[in-house]
Amino acid sequence: MSTPSRLPDGSTLELGTATASYQVEGATGEDGRGPSIWDTFTSRPGTVTDASDGTTACDSYHRWAEDADLVAGLGVQWYRFSIAWPRVLPEGRGRVETRGLDYYDRLVDGLLERGVKPTATLYHWDLPQPLEDAGGWLERGTAEAFADYAEVVHERLGDRVGLWATHNEPWCSAYLGYAAGVHAPGRREGGAAHRAAHHLVLGHALAAERMRAAGARDVGIVLNLAPVWPERPEAADVADGVDAIRNRVWLDPLVDGAYDDGLLRVAPELADPELVRDGDLALAQGSADWIGINYYTPVRPDVPDPARAEGQEHPEGGAYPGVAPFELAVREPRTDIGWEIDASGLEELLVETHRRTSLPLLVMENGAACADDRVEDGRVDDQDRIGYLRDHLGATDAARAAGADVRAYLVWTLLDNFEWAYGYTKTFGLVHIDPADQTRTPKASYDWLAGVARERAEP
Repeated sequence: MSTPSRLPDGSTLELGTATASYQVEGATGEDGRGPSIWDTFTSRPGTVTDASDGTTACDSYHRWAEDADLVAGLGVQWYRFSIAWPRVLPEGRGRVETRGLDYYDRLVDGLLERGVKPTATLYHWDLPQPLEDAGGWLERGTAEAFADYAEVVHERLGDRVGLWATHNEPWCSAYLGYAAGVHAPGRREGGAAHRAAHHLVLGHALAAERMRAAGARDVGIVLNLAPVWPERPEAADVADGVDAIRNRVWLDPLVDGAYDDGLLRVAPELADPELVRDGDLALAQGSADWIGINYYTPVRPDVPDPARAEGQEHPEGGAYPGVAPFELAVREPRTDIGWEIDASGLEELLVETHRRTSLPLLVMENGAACADDRVEDGRVDDQDRIGYLRDHLGATDAARAAGADVRAYLVWTLLDNFEWAYGYTKTFGLVHIDPADQTRTPKASYDWLAGVARERAEP
């Protein structure tokens, strides 16, 4: 069994692919796993486009070896997966379910045996329901429980997993979950969602401190940062508020140990000393050894059209509490999910984030939802996805050439999976999943990525 390297050294751009526990594992009621907020959320009518859930998903809990073979077949270096908190601590804290840890043992060992380096994300949105019942990320105790959980997982896997992410896209957890209500737990708490954002920052910092004390060296956080481009000059002020909540609420504490004045104007809750206690931001400062970036599309805020503004719901369902009402401009071309395609946004984001943080950067998710309606000889011929990935990989190379310290590029995602509030109606995978029998069939994009990996491995 090979020994996993830790943070890539940056001499070349390493490649990989990614998944997330609730989206692929299934087996939500097996081996002692407790309920998560997504189990609860998907049980409510009207929350998911096709009324589906992750009960079976891609059945990766049972088919992990087949999926590991698919990753190895790509010839990429990395596989990013997430660990289901309720599979390890069913009540969120306290009792450890060893059968859950045994599953991740098998997965990690299987990847290493195949020459693939595992990188683990501790939190990809599946909060144990008992912690949500106690207030969820609105409560400081959840951040403290997260640090306990991180220590448990690292103790079991830290001898083989060298690269760790604490959170995935905490913006979604805080603002889609507690402000807009379109993700689990489905709450619409307005500005109280800023409490969740702070506790996610704190949870990352506490977990990183605990893991480093146990010997971890390369602990980072994965953010869905976005370039914010005001559609018209008069939208500049609202764009600054959007940037504050989308980007600066995470980067400022990690880099500066502070929340900036512009952020506090739209999120005054973050100035509350009962919430942001002495030492919280100092602990966050310098707590990330690297930053993961998930990029799909730019954000183009625009001032509302007065003819339509009256009574209109916020364009992202209130996901930017404290920011004046605005609309989002979306230009063509778009993916099947309706997101604008602009690879230059990734290049700009990488260069700017390097300038802002001076930290190593890893593109931990990049990919496209495509209709996948062109099938030849029984396989999806997804040339549109190939074009998207080619352009964004090129943007990543361009950012490196411009001096950004970008060390890896991971495609979202390996498998067509449960795509959160869209259910199974949108497909991002390199591999098609037959919902009837879970048969895996690589798409043309899988072969394309394998070819890129081969070319880049050649001397």
